[in-house]
Amino acid sequence: MYANINPSIDVRLLHTTYLLLTERSVSKVAVLLGLTQPSVSASLKKAREVFADPLLVRSGQKLVLTERGEEVMVSVGLILEGLKNTLNRTSQFDPGAVQSRMRVAAVNCFGAFLIPPLAASIRQKAPGISVDFFAPSEKMDLIDELGAGRVDLVIGNWPAPQQSLKSTTLLHCDIACVVQRSNPLARAGRLTLHTYLDADHVSPTPGSSAFYSPIDGRLSQLGMKRRIAMSVPEYALIPAILAETDLVFTTARPYAEYIIENAPANQLRLIEAPREFDQMNLYLLWHERAHASGANQWLRGVVRSVARRFDQTLHAMPAKAELLAAY
Repeated sequence: MYANINPSIDVRLLHTTYLLLTERSVSKVAVLLGLTQPSVSASLKKAREVFADPLLVRSGQKLVLTERGEEVMVSVGLILEGLKNTLNRTSQFDPGAVQSRMRVAAVNCFGAFLIPPLAASIRQKAPGISVDFFAPSEKMDLIDELGAGRVDLVIGNWPAPQQSLKSTTLLHCDIACVVQRSNPLARAGRLTLHTYLDADHVSPTPGSSAFYSPIDGRLSQLGMKRRIAMSVPEYALIPAILAETDLVFTTARPYAEYIIENAPANQLRLIEAPREFDQMNLYLLWHERAHASGANQWLRGVVRSVARRFDQTLHAMPAKAELLAAY
């Protein structure tokens, strides 16, 4: 496509040529660029060779543009303006003036807390940006999707972020389990790992998707595997399933508390997860290809801001968490 472009053309030559054609004075351009007049004259000579035209000709005491020179001035001016806008795209990015579509994979329970305020912030600041929040399928390769530009951001809570991706930690929290009130495990303050592995579990991801699961991923690190008796496509189905079965659901403590708060009174119980699980971290991940993108940088900032507010609220209410744990 660009095979016929003269390889001797560079940005410096284009910039000098544009100044010569707009200022029409070798001496003035030399002062503007801090160069000697012979150096600027040499650039004019080179530009004449490149564009196969005198570009500037003398008319009395002045230099005037040839017809070709006028064409070159307009064309080079557009090239330099486009290059400047591209280089300054991040600092000049105006979310309110952009029309685009972005895709964000949310592979965790935090969507119930983060997506509503994210939606409000995006609609307020960038109504022209359409965002598709989605849960990836079991077979989707998110690293490949990010690399190909089909996905812009991933909000995930794996045991550790992928080293091949850019990432930042959004928040961290404890892990807890939820069971039906009549479940014998409901009397336990905290489950031992042995008791936990001996129970039947419900999960939003099947056992084969341990890569996406902070629970199964952590167990895999320990060389263990739980028994997932049932997997469901949506988190919203889990509270009703827990109320009618003996299954155990393991999740981030804020979501466990959320489920209990929104379930009929005395229907569900919260139990501390095995100590071996430690804490759950929520990550924001993106690909190097989009690192400098103005739109991607802006959206990452919005996600971080919303997550920061949620994290501050989360850690500002330890008394509430203790009360729910004992409830």
